[in-house]
Parts: sequence; C-alpha cells; structure tokens
Amino acid sequence: MSLVQQRRFTRRRTSVGASRAFVTGVLAEWQLHTLIEDIRLCVSELATNALLHGVPPGREFSVVLHRAEDQVRLEVRDSGPGQPRVQQAAEDACSGRGLHLVRALADDFGIDDHVVGKTVWLIFKTAPATAALP
Repeated sequence: MSLVQQRRFTRRRTSVGASRAFVTGVLAEWQLHTLIEDIRLCVSELATNALLHGVPPGREFSVVLHRAEDQVRLEVRDSGPGQPRVQQAAEDACSGRGLHLVRALADDFGIDDHVVGKTVWLIFKTAPATAALP
C-alpha cells in the first residue's frame, strides 16, 4: 500500500495555515489521528521556513504526504537557494528553535538538493497496517 497526496501553496502568510489544514485533512482521511498534531506542527515550521527563506517572489512551495505500510513521509519543497540549518538560539531569541523541534518529533529528517531548490523531508513511523479479520 502506498498513498500520496500533494498540494501547492502560494507565497503568502495564509499558506502556513492552509498547509496545516491540508495535512490534517489527509491524515484524518487516512485514519492516522495519532500523527495529526506532530505533523501539523512540523508542516507549520517547514512551511514557515520555506516562506521566509526559500520561496522567491512569485513562486510556490509544495507539501507532499506519502503513506507507506509503516510510515508517513512529509515533504516540503521550495525553489529557493540555501539549506535549512539547525541553530543554537539564544535564550531570549524569538526564533531559531523550529528545526530542533522538528527533529525531535520525527523519526528521520533530511534534505534533498535539486537543480533548483530543495526538499526538506521527515519520516514518522506508524504501526503496520493489519489485515481485516474475517
């Protein structure tokens, strides 16, 4: 079993909330309710990073969810240069902790470079799907 859902979002602040609503709807449809809060928080962080640092004016970013037998993969792709970096934020800083949180919630984390842009991806383990009993 492998399922994929994808949506593109324009470069505007409302796209962060729209990306949260998108993943919430998909995960509910896939009946993965226990993952909704963690993945909502992670897509919020990654979408915000894409808007602030990765999406050039006039461009979009995409959010993709892949469901395999025992995991969900969240991807956020943008067309901007640069790489997200885990930072050590000052105690009084208002930002700089998001990727620490994302890495703590996800089972795996990585970045794929493309000719134009990059994809930041996260893996969340799930219980293997069980066959329905007769």
